[in-house]
Amino acid sequence: MNWTKAERYRSLRDVSALEMEVLRTKTAASPWRFGYHIQPPTGLLNDPNGFAYYDGEYHLFYQWFPLGPVHGLKHWYHVSSTDLVNWTDRGVALVPETMEDSHGAYSGSGFVVDDTLHVMYTGNHRTDDWTRHASQIIGVLRDGVIERRNVAIPSVPAGYTEHFRDPKVWEEDGLYYAIVGAQRTDETGCVVLYRSTDLNEWTFLGEVKTELERFGYMWECPDVFELNGKHVLIFSPQGIEPDGHRYHNIYQSGYVTGTLDLETLVFTHESFEELDFGFDFYAPQTTEHDGRRILVGWMGLPEIEYPTDRYGWAHALTLPRELSLEDGVLKQRPVPEMKQLQTNQFADESGTHIEMISPERYELKLSTSGEDFELELLKTEEESLVIRYEKDTRELTIDRTNAGEPFATEFGTTRTKVIEVTSLHLFVDSSSVECFVNDGDAVATLRVFPSDDEKRIRYVGADATLVGWKYE
Repeated sequence: MNWTKAERYRSLRDVSALEMEVLRTKTAASPWRFGYHIQPPTGLLNDPNGFAYYDGEYHLFYQWFPLGPVHGLKHWYHVSSTDLVNWTDRGVALVPETMEDSHGAYSGSGFVVDDTLHVMYTGNHRTDDWTRHASQIIGVLRDGVIERRNVAIPSVPAGYTEHFRDPKVWEEDGLYYAIVGAQRTDETGCVVLYRSTDLNEWTFLGEVKTELERFGYMWECPDVFELNGKHVLIFSPQGIEPDGHRYHNIYQSGYVTGTLDLETLVFTHESFEELDFGFDFYAPQTTEHDGRRILVGWMGLPEIEYPTDRYGWAHALTLPRELSLEDGVLKQRPVPEMKQLQTNQFADESGTHIEMISPERYELKLSTSGEDFELELLKTEEESLVIRYEKDTRELTIDRTNAGEPFATEFGTTRTKVIEVTSLHLFVDSSSVECFVNDGDAVATLRVFPSDDEKRIRYVGADATLVGWKYE
């Protein structure tokens, strides 16, 4: 379908119940709907937004274009959970309908003030000649709907373009800070910082000074927090060229660790590291509760056609991951709450050659001796997702060349990480695989679109153990 500008910028307010029902029916007919991931009821899901713990629940919103698998007028959709596993559908929470967000309620963050969940998000406005204007808006959640409180940052400071978005707010020493993704007028990416005492007046402090002066043309979705006495800055730089095994997706997501001085704005940091070496991961956001830092990412990428598009929907969110900083490495582990789904064990095998019928959705743990191996998932006569490890080169490669319906092949069909491998922890859903390496040393997230044939799991290599649980 060739989407016109008018079709892309229709509000949910202008869509009839019958039209939405037709869209839901089309989406439900898709063979690749998820079993235990957050997914849109129709249309396109992208960035996780407003992730916060409030009133006994984790609240999570996501960017949502309801009418199809394209980027159009972005709304915010709302889900909540007490355990990060079972999510309650709260429906649409934010419909763009002011001048400032007339062309989309873009990404933003959540934070609790005076026992009320607040959000700050980017309002996207287009003039008649389609000139973009960005402003940062604060809202509050009341009765399931985000009500606008004030336009906190009405314009872009000198020296930056209107690609100025995705504020992440935190409180420190009685002051509120907002870090914003930005593009300088010379079309290089960076992040900037604001401060406020009352959420009404925001002071532009300036640009965060890093050692990544010319690192892509735009930095999206920044997030800054402390772990184990260090600052962590997560962001998604656009325009990074491939470098060896790194940076092969259309856009990247990663982090630096170090020390951020809020007075001088100097961030003294280590090298930039990718958060995920898979094919389909972008725009992550974190929240903190009860001493735990939890991350959720968009399981997809912009500007790529996915096989689900023809069913009128696209994308999902990753499983929540608990973060820790250990020996300078940002470890990511599936939240332990996922263990409550381990009720139906289908595998507990050891050996050098293991093969079995696999469920459609499952969790699988592979423990090895660190020698060469090959693990095939989603295996049929014609298809398989291959995960292979070569000890000599320490290369772990994920190969989806023949893992079902191909897509995004212009960005390659393999991803490789140099790492010593002793275990894999895999979560397979109807059209996704999340692979945690060792005990959270690395993660690869990818979408796959297999046929509906019976599938098998096959392992060949040094002596290993496979334990698996079927998910309903």
